[in-house]
Amino acid sequence: MSIREKFDVVIIGGGPAAMSAAIWCADLGMSSVVLEREKELYGQLRWIHRAIKNYLGVAANNGTKLIELFERSAAAWGIDAETNVSIEAIDCKTGMVRLADGRALTGRVLFIATGVRRRALEIPGELEFQGKGILRSGAGERESVKGERVVVVGGGDAAAENALLLSERADKVLLIHRKNALTARTEFQEKVAATPNIELILDTEIAEIGGTDHVEWVETTPSRGGSRKRLLTDHFIARIGVTPNSELFTSQLATDERGYIITDNLCRTSVEYVYAIGDVANPISPTIATAIGTGTAAAKAASSLLTSLKPV
Repeated sequence: MSIREKFDVVIIGGGPAAMSAAIWCADLGMSSVVLEREKELYGQLRWIHRAIKNYLGVAANNGTKLIELFERSAAAWGIDAETNVSIEAIDCKTGMVRLADGRALTGRVLFIATGVRRRALEIPGELEFQGKGILRSGAGERESVKGERVVVVGGGDAAAENALLLSERADKVLLIHRKNALTARTEFQEKVAATPNIELILDTEIAEIGGTDHVEWVETTPSRGGSRKRLLTDHFIARIGVTPNSELFTSQLATDERGYIITDNLCRTSVEYVYAIGDVANPISPTIATAIGTGTAAAKAASSLLTSLKPV
């Protein structure tokens, strides 16, 4: 990372939205820096193990292959990015970003591209058994469940897709949903119903995950109340939606009831000179294409704004 401390644009996050914005900042003559808390850029793309077929003009076998294409573009523009960054505080009104290592960076404009994270069940055993039977990705860890039992929790596309993928290797998949019907798209529901080793359990919630050194069972309760029931399993994965990574900003920016940052059609937030891009501001269309588009839109809008101001 460069030693400079002042930028036209400071970008918080390092996914597709952030990198798209950084490329467009460079193209429009604005200095920018990308700050990513994880060890690598493009974080969630690294967990897409299925083929990507709906990104216009590009087909990739998985997220890693798409990252390789994105990295070539970023390298060509000489993007200034730093990973493994810990942010202590952000002042949206002044554009100041204070890092845990003592540095303070300032942007004339801030871009928030912090994305989303998997929603947790927040039940006993969920933290204790991470990496000990709790799966991070059904597609990426299919081989680890060969001949074993898996519990999948959720009722949407992600849960149904993971159940289908894991059923290719697992002996038995229990797909558990708290409501009385799945909400996944029809094609997924039909495939689930036609897969003999997937058992659909509705109106049921997970109360606890247990075992000794590895997941061995889950305890369930009826959604409408009732006694607990223990189900044996070797693996567990929950796909119950996502939560926006907006905690640093909820006291400074307008958000909706779920924590998504509210923006206008130019990606502007409720505070002047602050833009939000990608999934953290987009509950309707959390896609790669939308993330890249909002990154571009914000860079164009910020360029017009800064051009109208006196140089600093």
